[in-house]
Amino acid sequence: METDCTNPSDCTNPSDRANPSGRAGDGAPAPGTPTRLPAGTRLLHIGPHKTGTTSIQGALFAAKEKLPAYGVAYPAQSRHPMQAVLAACSRTGMIGDTTPTERHWARLVDQVHAAGRHTCVISSEFFADAPDDATAERIVEQLGGESVQVLVTLRPLVRIMPSQWQQYVQNGLRMGYEDWLEHMLRKAPYEKPNPSFWRRHRHDRLVERWVRVVGADRVTVVVVDDRDRGGLMRVFEGLLGLPANLLQPVPDTANRSLTLAETEMLRNLNKEFRGNGLPDELYSLLVRNGAVMHMKNTCSPTSQDVRIYTPDWAVRAAAGIGAEMADRIGSTGVRVIGDPALLSAPSAVPGPAGQGPGEARIAPEVAAQALYGALAAVAAAPGGGSARAVHQTSSRELVRVLGHRCLKRLRRH
Repeated sequence: METDCTNPSDCTNPSDRANPSGRAGDGAPAPGTPTRLPAGTRLLHIGPHKTGTTSIQGALFAAKEKLPAYGVAYPAQSRHPMQAVLAACSRTGMIGDTTPTERHWARLVDQVHAAGRHTCVISSEFFADAPDDATAERIVEQLGGESVQVLVTLRPLVRIMPSQWQQYVQNGLRMGYEDWLEHMLRKAPYEKPNPSFWRRHRHDRLVERWVRVVGADRVTVVVVDDRDRGGLMRVFEGLLGLPANLLQPVPDTANRSLTLAETEMLRNLNKEFRGNGLPDELYSLLVRNGAVMHMKNTCSPTSQDVRIYTPDWAVRAAAGIGAEMADRIGSTGVRVIGDPALLSAPSAVPGPAGQGPGEARIAPEVAAQALYGALAAVAAAPGGGSARAVHQTSSRELVRVLGHRCLKRLRRH
């Protein structure tokens, strides 16, 4: 995978700086109301991750039956056509999951073509993971060529970092947050342990890659203002020519971020899992889609939960990179909706100023729900138990028996 530079001194030439307000170089304020796209446009929303993609996908999918009346289509059989996009970008997906195939992508392309003259929205944050320009060019050509417009949604890097870290932990990461920040921000080439992070979140380079493919006049950047909860919905309604408030948020507990305590519990479980050499398929079944999914669906964070705390040095580094990214995006000539200054604003940091890290303590009921989720996944596996009771079986043998049962079940599907 291509290495993305992340050190501000490595990535920005002072001569490249431009006024990031509105369209590059014109000094005008960012437009408040987006212009409706031409009929038949293929609006390719490429994310990246943690920029409101799930919210938009949920709202569009919920309104899917209403959209054709306004000349719009959302061609997807589920909220997020993740498998199709993973296949298009040659990605394997989450650890332990079945690798998507080209037929997933071909099916989505057929659905887009079937929309005819309707304006189509194709939304997936995994488009941001396209490994090279050739892949992006193929995606654009297959979806409609010159009718494709690219939409990039952005949030401040300082808000993305803790959310993305806990997401990586949900996919097996064992590194603590501050250590992870050290690797991402201070240890060149800034690609360990997660090379995908800067591929997605060096946002200026992301915009530049897609500008090379479709041209600046067909790329729109939306800077999400977290203070305006409905702002992103209104932008999509304006671009698609939809009535105000047609798109509404859809609750999705399965997609919520983990608290610090939940993340630390999972991170330590990941250490044990890897330390015992258990297979990825077992992690997918029992941990991510068992323990974690059940915990997220049954336990809601409270005001007592400790947030994931980003140390001051990392906040300053992220704000500096955010300012440079805003300037470079401004110099590309793309249309910008929203205020690029938000990408580096100190107020983007959640929580009271100066708040330090807290002690992560997992609530007993949360731990119980996580354990139950794993047990429920085991219970769904085929039977055929040992003559001995569970309490008479060693932990090592029990893990081997449960793993064998779960893998047998996976192979049958």
